[in-house]
Amino acid sequence: MDATADDRAGDPFRFDYESPVLRFGAGSTRDLGDELAAHGLDSALVVTGSTVGSTAAVMDPVREGLGDRLAGVFAETTPDKRLATAFDAADRLAETGADALVAVGGGSSIDVAKVASALAASEEPRESVFRAFDDTGTIPVPDGDLPPVVAVPTTLAGADVSQVAGITAGPGSGFVDEESGGGVGDRRLLPAAVVADPELAATTPESVLAGSAMNGFDKGIETLYAANATPVTDATASRGLGLLADGLRELGATGPTPETMEPVLEGLLLVQYGISRPDGSTLSLIHAFGHGLTRTGTLQQGVAHAIVAPHVLDYLFGEVDGRRDLLAEALGVGDTDDPAAAVVEEVEAVRDSLGLPSRLRDVDGPEPTDFRAIAEATVADAFVANAPTDLDVTTEDAEAVLDAAW
Repeated sequence: MDATADDRAGDPFRFDYESPVLRFGAGSTRDLGDELAAHGLDSALVVTGSTVGSTAAVMDPVREGLGDRLAGVFAETTPDKRLATAFDAADRLAETGADALVAVGGGSSIDVAKVASALAASEEPRESVFRAFDDTGTIPVPDGDLPPVVAVPTTLAGADVSQVAGITAGPGSGFVDEESGGGVGDRRLLPAAVVADPELAATTPESVLAGSAMNGFDKGIETLYAANATPVTDATASRGLGLLADGLRELGATGPTPETMEPVLEGLLLVQYGISRPDGSTLSLIHAFGHGLTRTGTLQQGVAHAIVAPHVLDYLFGEVDGRRDLLAEALGVGDTDDPAAAVVEEVEAVRDSLGLPSRLRDVDGPEPTDFRAIAEATVADAFVANAPTDLDVTTEDAEAVLDAAW
C-alpha cells in the first residue's frame, strides 16, 4: 500500500482492543472441544435457528467437535432476534449447567447468544428487563464475568467479531405493548473465540450468503473512511476488502464451495478486526441507512446495503475526500485518475456479481412516501457520528440518497 495515499499517516491514535481467538480453516469446527478446553470451559449449549439446527452438514461437525462437552442444543432463534428468545436460551443454559454458549449460524443466532449471556448473569426478572428495554432500547449488563460465547458463523453479515448485539421485543412477550428494537453493547459480549470454517459456510444457500455479503463487505468500506479509523484497522480492513472483492465475485460465479468460501471468510474476519471497540465503532453511514431502511418492514439488511451503498458513497465523495485513494487501493482499482468513481463502480460490480438488486423500487420495501421518515431516522442513527468529521449529514441529504436509490 502506498503510504502517500493515506492522509492520516503520522496522526496520533489510541487503539483499545482485546481480540477474540480467531480460528480459521476448513474443518476447524471439529476443534470446538479443544477451543473450549483452551478457555477452561467444561461444556456448552449450542444456540442456533431451527433451519441450521436441522441441517446435518452443519450440526454433525459441531456435535463431533464438541464431543462430550456438548450440553444441549437450543434451536429456537429467529431473524427477529427476540429478547424473549434470549431469555429462553439463558434459562436453557441454566438447566443444562453449561458454562458457555456456542452460537452457530447467522447474526441472529450470534446476537441472541450474546444477549442470553448477559441475561444468564443477571438476577433481574423478565418483566423488569423488558420494561427497561422498552424505555431505553437496551438492557443492563451485570457486573462480573459473563458466560463466554464462541461464535461459529455460517453467513457473511459479520456479527461475530463484535461486542454489540441487536435485539427486539414485541407484544407477544406479554411485557410490552408495541414492537421495539434496540441493542446492547459491552466489551464482555465480544466472543471468546470465533471459528470460521469454510466447510460450514459452504452449506449455506447462495441466496442467504449473497444477502448477507454486502453487510460484511461494507464494514470494510466504512472502516477506512470512518472518523475514528486507526492504522491497525486500516491495515486489516484494506487486506480484507481485497480478499472480499475477489472472493465475492468468485462466489457469485461458481456458488459456495469450501474453496470459494476460504478467501471470503478470511476477508470477513479481517474487516471485522478492531471495528467494535469500547470507545466506539467504525461502522458509519451505510449502516445508518441500512438501519433506517430496515427498521420497519421486511427488507433484509444486506439487500438494503447492496442497493444504497453506491449512492451513499457517491454522496460521501461529493462532499468530502472520504479517503478515496486508500479505498481504491484496497479494492484493487488504485491505478485510476478518478478513484472515487472507481470505488463506486467496484462496489456496484461486487453487488451485481452476487445477483443482488440495485434499486429500491425492485424490492419489497419502503415507498418514496416513507423516505422523509427514513431519512430522519438515518440522520439520528448513532453510527452517523462516525462519518468523516467535516461531513454534515442533513435530512435533505439523506432523502436525496434514498431518491437516487429508488
